[in-house]
Amino acid sequence: MLNYLWAGMILIGIIFAAFTGKIPDITDAALDSAGEAVTLCITMMGVMAFWMGLMEIATKAGMIEKGAKILKPFVRFLFPEVPGGHKAGEYITTNIIANFLGLGWAATPAGLKAMEELGKLNHGSTSASNAMCNFLILNISSLQLIPVNVIAFRSQYGSVEPTAIVGAGIVATTISTAAGIVFCKVMDRKKTRRA
Repeated sequence: MLNYLWAGMILIGIIFAAFTGKIPDITDAALDSAGEAVTLCITMMGVMAFWMGLMEIATKAGMIEKGAKILKPFVRFLFPEVPGGHKAGEYITTNIIANFLGLGWAATPAGLKAMEELGKLNHGSTSASNAMCNFLILNISSLQLIPVNVIAFRSQYGSVEPTAIVGAGIVATTISTAAGIVFCKVMDRKKTRRA
């Protein structure tokens, strides 16, 4: 469905440009945008390599393991149905830490593995479990200390102070994460009362 929507918008744009004589403008804009996209990708690769390297150093220094121990009560509170010491808890913790540091690239593989492990705990059901839904909400809201992507985008497009967004990002993601946690707990209680 989305493919048809995009194809339709592109087609309408080309037809409109042809009737209004703006085809050269569209061609120039497409080529400029392609160049910007390549430059942005190179910038993001550099940022990603830097932060992934820091994440690897933190892992080897034991900081991730210490963070996991600190987060263990929080993970147990949010995911009471996940047994202690289960792989899902480890992947959830890694995902939370990576998201907290603004490393969506590092958070994604851990998030996929966490969902896979939570799926195994779901005993082959085709419906998502509470833990799976809670993890998805927590992952989407993702409390971030350093919004790396936004800083990189702002820097790429000439922002005088690319890191000025950090304070607002912390406030916004704190509110979204708190709202997500409250929602999860309210829904868990409603489901428990019905059962």
